Amino acid sequence: MDRATYDKGMKIRRETLGDAYVDKAVAGIDDFTREFQEMVTTYCWGEVWGREGLDRKTRSIINLAMISTLNRQHELAAHIRGAINNGVSRDEIKEVLLQVGIYAGVPAMVDSFRTAKAVLAEIDGDGK
Repeated sequence: MDRATYDKGMKIRRETLGDAYVDKAVAGIDDFTREFQEMVTTYCWGEVWGREGLDRKTRSIINLAMISTLNRQHELAAHIRGAINNGVSRDEIKEVLLQVGIYAGVPAMVDSFRTAKAVLAEIDGDGK
C-alpha cells in the first residue's frame, strides 16, 4: 500500500462522506477487513477520486447515477450525503434519479427516491 495515496484517499473520503461515516467504517476493521478498507481508501478514494480530471461534484453526480442504477441503497445513502458535501444540489440529485428511471428502470428510481428522501430528511433533522 502506498501510504501517501492512502492518506490522500482518507482525506477525500472524510471530506466527502463525513467523519462519522468513515469513523464507523474504520472502527470495525479487523484482520479480515483490513486489506479491503485499505484498498477502498487507497484506490477508490486516493487514486480515482484524487485524480484531477473531474471535480468532486461531477464525480458525486456520476456515483449517484451508477449506484442508483445498481440499486445499492446502503451505498447510495452514503453518497447522497457525500454529494451534498460536494456541492450537488437537491434539484440536481432529483434530476439524476429521474434520469436513472429512464435508463435503468423505474424500480431503481423508486428505491433511490425513497432513499434520497430519507437521507435528506435526516440532514434536515426531520428524520431519525
